[in-house]
Amino acid sequence: MTDATAEPVHRTDPHDGKVHEKLNWLRAGVLGANDGIVSVAALVVGVAAATTDIAAILIAGVASVIAGAISMGLGEYVSVSSQRDTEHALIAKEKGELETMPEQELAELAAIYRGKGLSAETADRVARELTEHDALAAHLEAELHISEVDVVNPWHAAWASAASFLIGAVLPMLAILLPPPEWRIATTFVAVIVALAITGWLAAWIGGAPRMRAITRVVVGGALALAVTWAIGALLGGAV
Repeated sequence: MTDATAEPVHRTDPHDGKVHEKLNWLRAGVLGANDGIVSVAALVVGVAAATTDIAAILIAGVASVIAGAISMGLGEYVSVSSQRDTEHALIAKEKGELETMPEQELAELAAIYRGKGLSAETADRVARELTEHDALAAHLEAELHISEVDVVNPWHAAWASAASFLIGAVLPMLAILLPPPEWRIATTFVAVIVALAITGWLAAWIGGAPRMRAITRVVVGGALALAVTWAIGALLGGAV
């Protein structure tokens, strides 16, 4: 017998479009921070392996942080701008079709709902009622899974991506600059591995994926990146 007072099992599932969008932004933020951690840490570890000059390490690290944040923000802006342009074009196309061929569009909407399992009579009724309420919104949702009022904003995406990269980059910069020379590389390795384990867990939790697999993937990848750049820095430092 079911307990009527029990909480719904899927109460927090992201069925709502707004919740799903927020989860996507959160996931993108975690991935951006992860990029900041790995890329900046790899560079400063490589430089630290080649020289103990704190000025050289600082300059390389700051340059990496600035270049990485700009690159992340610009790349996200271009990508999301292309998506935004596509969404605007699709919305304009749908508006034109609704104006020039409303009956065909109504039949198309009904066919979509029949394809989802509704009877012909129910599908026709749903299509007509949705069309009377907001024809454009009904077609955009059913055909294209987009909304006229929720078109992506490239500036929001760019700032979020750049900011998350900067947040992630703070850790390796502090880890390489604060300890004494003999502890810089080891401290950075440990700090980065712990941070990557946390971001891997967060990414898995947000996406509902297996935690250990995600943690292992990012930790191993980050450790390899640090090991490779350390080895290259050590070789170049020894050669120079």
